[in-house]
Amino acid sequence: MKLYISIDMEGITGLVDATFVDSRQYNYTRGQHRMTEEANHVIGAAFEQGCKEVVVNDSHSKMNNLLIEKLHPEAQLIMGDVKPYSMVQGLDSSYAGAAFLGYHSRAGRPGVLSHTMIFGVRNMFLNGREVGELGLNAFVAGYYGVPVLLVAGDDETALEAEELIPGVTTAVVKKRVSRTAAVCLTPEKSGQLLMEKTKEALANRDKVQPLQPPEQPVLSIEFANYGQAEWAHLMPGTTIDSNSPVVTFQAKHMLEAYQAMIVMTELAMKTTFC
Repeated sequence: MKLYISIDMEGITGLVDATFVDSRQYNYTRGQHRMTEEANHVIGAAFEQGCKEVVVNDSHSKMNNLLIEKLHPEAQLIMGDVKPYSMVQGLDSSYAGAAFLGYHSRAGRPGVLSHTMIFGVRNMFLNGREVGELGLNAFVAGYYGVPVLLVAGDDETALEAEELIPGVTTAVVKKRVSRTAAVCLTPEKSGQLLMEKTKEALANRDKVQPLQPPEQPVLSIEFANYGQAEWAHLMPGTTIDSNSPVVTFQAKHMLEAYQAMIVMTELAMKTTFC
């Protein structure tokens, strides 16, 4: 049995503001240690439950955050930028399940450090259904027939996961007070919770179905301002709304929709505000 882990940073316990998740700021090293510890708790529990292979994809920012020298020795790590499939790089049909750790709620929703890919995204839709990083990544997993078994993050992330994926196991390592404050479990307690929830998720894996993506998905992204939309519209095949900062792309399949999202958001980040 193989387990795929995509791990972000904003949903790790004790990480509540940009100082912990931005490599230029003073709490970032602490954030790296917490992130690596949470990964190790899940990896260790997965091996105890009979997994023969665990692959971890570093999925935050430049995707070089995990401390490989402190990672569980039996895990394999995908890290670095640029990755063709970003937060779900390396995921394929060979996995029995996926776990999303350190995740956060989508843009415009309550939750610690909530956003969708970049802070210039106001909303993102797949065939009219609002999705965030969690949803997009779960649909890619579903494209390969892989169920998302475990989602860990704050309470708002757990709610989003439970609304999206019937039967998913969630691990709430902190409860939001505001977008930059939370009631956090200590690393020791969050570790215990993650190990318990990993074992529960793997034991219940037959009760969770892969999230089936639309066959020909339509991706729409609403940006914060029209300049961002104009940059995103430079991608061939897109259309832009003449009255609002919304760019739309008709994809052939979920993988193309996902890569379109990456390209559009990367282009949008070129916008300046003066």
